[in-house]
Amino acid sequence: MQTQTHPLLCATLGTERHLSSFHYGPQGGQKVYIQASLHADELPGMLVAWALRRKLAALEAAGRLQGEIVLVPVANPVGLNQQVLGQLLGRFETNSGQNFNRNFHDLAALIEPGIEAQLNSDPAHNREVVRNALATALAAQMPQTELASMRLALQRLSYDADIVLDLHCDWDAAMHLYTNPGLWPAVEPLARYLGAKASLLALNSVGNPFDEIHSFCWSDLRQRFGSRFPVPDGSISVTIELRSQRDVSHEFAEHDAQAIIEYLTQREVISGTAAPLPELEFAATPLAGVEPLIAPCSGVLVFRAPLGVWLEAGEPIADIVDPLSDQVVTLKSSVAGVMYARHIARLATTGMEVARIAGTQAFRTGSLLSA
Repeated sequence: MQTQTHPLLCATLGTERHLSSFHYGPQGGQKVYIQASLHADELPGMLVAWALRRKLAALEAAGRLQGEIVLVPVANPVGLNQQVLGQLLGRFETNSGQNFNRNFHDLAALIEPGIEAQLNSDPAHNREVVRNALATALAAQMPQTELASMRLALQRLSYDADIVLDLHCDWDAAMHLYTNPGLWPAVEPLARYLGAKASLLALNSVGNPFDEIHSFCWSDLRQRFGSRFPVPDGSISVTIELRSQRDVSHEFAEHDAQAIIEYLTQREVISGTAAPLPELEFAATPLAGVEPLIAPCSGVLVFRAPLGVWLEAGEPIADIVDPLSDQVVTLKSSVAGVMYARHIARLATTGMEVARIAGTQAFRTGSLLSA
């Protein structure tokens, strides 16, 4: 194992932050990149990364790693320092208001003007052309803020990975994940090992989140050049939502870390025989089929349905209780699906997104992610 340190731009006098990456296994084969807690207040991923470090060290010592696995357990030291009155605010940078998991470099846009002349009829050759161009383009970027330097450092570590796993969690949620529709056959075993209750598919959810910029790069290039030159899927990229912010336990971390190990064994990054695939409880669905439930008024929020189970259209999801007027408003979904995430607050404010239901039919367009 090798440890690398990646300094970030200093935001203010007397401060300095850096990223730490841990590199296991030999270079030259498949490359896997795993990071945790890009939203700094989403801590389950850090504990999973801690569990993975021990597993990877043992596998490396046993000679079972067939490729390089890069692990970044703390992907957002900037957000970790945003403690306000004892509350960790890790989703948005307080200086700019930007979501830490948006606005990464559009990789295809960085290289498209110059690569067409280098492509040919060999997919493996074209993969190397794209990755070499990405290396050159990312090396040439000159970030001007600490946040931009952090995003760039993460992309420089991950741009050439065959598998990219971005570990997150939601406020209150069942295990779920996001990936590109074209990658679903390769990602489904991971969903099975994790026990995902929802698997949400989108080619471009808008906003350039971290996992998506990797897979979308290859999809975009294939759309532009695929009729003349074969462009492979160069990156299996997935956002894994490790349940809820409060779900920080050794038991969960052990389960989730082992699920990732089994998946990497199934992908032949780790030698050996992977565990049998569990059943997938619910089929993958389009992210554009998700129905956000919006509170039409304010009041005490009381959920009537549990997370991670199938709900029929019209089934009661939650009540909003106004103790002043005695009014009770019951929220119901218009689609059948799994309620995979819900707000952690129990005071609903008018217009607040209360929960999300994974429906089977796409009906939304535009930006598909929450803020």
